[in-house]
Amino acid sequence: MESTASAHKAHRCSFAPDRTDPYTRLGTVTVFVRDQDRSLRFYLEKLGFRLAFDFRHPSGDRWLTVTPPDGTATLLLVAPHPGSEESKLVGRATQISFLTEDISAKFEEWRERGVRFQHPPQTQPGGATSTTFEDVDGNSFTLLALDEMTREVESERRAHAERWDSERRAAHEQEAARQTQARLFPQLPPPLKTLAYKGVCLQAREVGGDYYDFLDLGRERVGLVIGDVSGKGTAAALMMANLQAHLHSMCATYWNRPYTPFALDQPARLLQAVNGLFYKSTPENAYATLFFAEYDDATQRLRYANCGHPAALVFRNDGNVERLDSTCTVLGLTSGWDCSVGDERLFPGDTLALYTDGVTESFNDGGEEFGEGRLIETLRRHRELPPEALLASLAEGVRQFSPHEQHDDITLVVAHCR
Repeated sequence: MESTASAHKAHRCSFAPDRTDPYTRLGTVTVFVRDQDRSLRFYLEKLGFRLAFDFRHPSGDRWLTVTPPDGTATLLLVAPHPGSEESKLVGRATQISFLTEDISAKFEEWRERGVRFQHPPQTQPGGATSTTFEDVDGNSFTLLALDEMTREVESERRAHAERWDSERRAAHEQEAARQTQARLFPQLPPPLKTLAYKGVCLQAREVGGDYYDFLDLGRERVGLVIGDVSGKGTAAALMMANLQAHLHSMCATYWNRPYTPFALDQPARLLQAVNGLFYKSTPENAYATLFFAEYDDATQRLRYANCGHPAALVFRNDGNVERLDSTCTVLGLTSGWDCSVGDERLFPGDTLALYTDGVTESFNDGGEEFGEGRLIETLRRHRELPPEALLASLAEGVRQFSPHEQHDDITLVVAHCR
């Protein structure tokens, strides 16, 4: 038997989204029957109706309702007590009419299923065609077709087809955008001898504004990048791709030149160039937080700039935790932008964790945020795991804390010094 959950919803044909007054439609019409189970089989098997509700009221009465396939109204099948006034209404004309766009086809369909009609469809003045049929108790109903209603149904059917085609194209475009953006994330991170590292981005929508990257800076150096562009959805994804392109362009421009300290030894100057391009190519008030770190595989030296991004966390092998806080403001809000650079060294056993605010700002049913404290505790418990397993444990910890719908992208990068 069909699920009752979908049978009682407002059908799109009966709901106009541009209406400003409260939605109202016909709800339930009572039909008096002798045997509810027998009548239920008639409506489901003969007429092709669907079950809407079937439950026992605390009084002991059974509430049994069926609905036509479009779900625009329900029939309440009531079995009155023998000898009551309502019992006298069983087997009479109900004054209920069912509208159809093709009365001849519906007449043949129901007649072949065993429905008793009093006469074939007859044309009435004004473009109406009707016939009368009975249920198993002799209750009579009118089956009616109106030219105006038929034209309206055809119009709605065309609108539905156009809407479905539009939604299908939109879904296809969103999937293509998701796959395209997925390719923007690093596919083959440059191998390092002293650092094992991984990243993951769990997007709240098909596309989003979170970003992480691993840039090959040459001479055994890698850029570890994580960022978060303002806004959500497609607009944020386009700005994220813009930021990524600028970073790659600036790195490639100076990477292919003869040795220069510009991109390799001066992250501040690299980011100044990126900020200038990002500022010119994005809307006013658009910005991005970014954590950029240059790691030297030979010296295990980490030079970083935190551009308004959540503090990176360094778990030392002795159990202490250090925060790499902001060294400058966000990217993209002004052309006259400058930053300072921090300098750290990673030792064997140290773990570096980068994340976006989608991690710490995930909230539970009580509105409590996951927070940096829970992130640190989760990292502390699982820090001995390889980077890929560590990322999975972190993501699972956030999901368990915030099991409802994900509202923001969740991006993490972890690096373990070997």
